Amino acid sequence: MDITLSQCFIAVDDPDAAIAFYRDVLGLEVRADVGFEGMRWVTVGSPTQPDVNIVLEPPLADPNASPADQRTMAELMAKGLLRGVIFATDDCDATFERITAAGGEPLQEPMDQPYGVRDCAFRDPAGNLLRFTQPLGKPGT
Repeated sequence: MDITLSQCFIAVDDPDAAIAFYRDVLGLEVRADVGFEGMRWVTVGSPTQPDVNIVLEPPLADPNASPADQRTMAELMAKGLLRGVIFATDDCDATFERITAAGGEPLQEPMDQPYGVRDCAFRDPAGNLLRFTQPLGKPGT
């Protein structure tokens, strides 16, 4: 039995700003743009991973969420405390330069981590943390 990642969700407060970032800055393709009851879900993904989707969704798109929960979610997003996703790259430094040149907001320049990756970090327009990691070679290789 195989279990693979199919979709993950990232809360965004401005779908158009999110599309501009994920498509134009990161280079992901837009696969779907669906509206329902005043909300909007946009699916993006890497052209090299056609079966893995990132769904950009409204914050707390749960019809059963209380007004207090909706306010809390909006406050956490405004503070940049929501997590996004971790992307893999084969060249962390080149990825950092490309995203920075395209207007991405860097949070961390590329650095080697003790857990075996070189990584950098950015925020998307909604404040979500996005990391880009490159595996480090094993010692002695």
